[in-house]
Amino acid sequence: MPTNEQCKNCEQIFDSSYEYCPHCGMEATDNLTVGVLFSNTIENYFSIDARFFRSFLTLMIRPGVLARRFVDGKRLKYLHPAQFYLFISVVFFFIFSFTVRKADTEVSEAIKKSFKQEISLDSITVNADSLDIEEARNALKKNQKVIGLSDEELVALDSVMTSDSGMANISLGFERKLLDSLIAVGATEHQKLEAMGMEEDTNAFGRRFYTQILKFYEKQGGGILQVLFDTIPIAMFLLLPFFAVFLKIFYWKPATFAHHLVFSFYFFTFIFTSFCVMLLVNKVWEIAIWIEVLICFSFVLYLILALRNFYRSSWLGAFLKASVISFLYMLIIVPVAAMGIIMVAFMLY
Repeated sequence: MPTNEQCKNCEQIFDSSYEYCPHCGMEATDNLTVGVLFSNTIENYFSIDARFFRSFLTLMIRPGVLARRFVDGKRLKYLHPAQFYLFISVVFFFIFSFTVRKADTEVSEAIKKSFKQEISLDSITVNADSLDIEEARNALKKNQKVIGLSDEELVALDSVMTSDSGMANISLGFERKLLDSLIAVGATEHQKLEAMGMEEDTNAFGRRFYTQILKFYEKQGGGILQVLFDTIPIAMFLLLPFFAVFLKIFYWKPATFAHHLVFSFYFFTFIFTSFCVMLLVNKVWEIAIWIEVLICFSFVLYLILALRNFYRSSWLGAFLKASVISFLYMLIIVPVAAMGIIMVAFMLY
């Protein structure tokens, strides 16, 4: 007599003679062993890995073909464009993080030296100003009659130039000595912000900006490059749709916006993959700058081929549109994005 069994996964009832649950596909018997655990892991890994290599080779040697096949419905053989992009971007930023750590240390040390150098330059400038003031006083005395200054006016100018208020005060926009003393005695943040010149009626954005300047001053810029680096992946992901917008403008009828997004995902995946290869090669053999420049220009050539294969356009049309899209994107989107990344990184510092 057949008996029923309850699935541990979906909790549905099914015939115990079944090896798998007909509702969710879960194995009927719970035979989880170490061997089964690792065999399933390896099996799943190589299943994804096979699709990855198939997608990777097509992406690298046949521009635009992978996107065209995905749009045409051949989607099980290749990685999803968003999944492929995220995977490669994670690999790229992981490799790039080692370079950023070294660069961040160097930049932090350079900023600290600039703070110290600015202090020493301030003292030198004050001495130079004292010499300049003395020369100015002598020049005024010699040319008193030519200029038309009276003795009283000369005395008044002399007192202004020799007084402390007449000395040039070189600073970062606030009294550094006062701020340093407040930091040394452990003053509150509000007191330090007031010493920097923040008014009581400053709005929320202004207060945040003053706070970030104070933090930057106290840390002497340490770690600012790392914060900037952490902001870039999100910014790059948000910038990708803008590239799809340019494609939509130049290819209004041939495809929907979703198709343009697929193309953009695969194109940016190719760029990240190329940078990954460049970083790895640089670890072994330093690539000359002119070669790196040629590789960057090759992205435009890749885009021309990809546009021709994906949108089935003419060679001339693909060349002109690839050139204009690249030019506008680098001229408008990239500079605006760079400023935005710097501002966001500073506000999150």
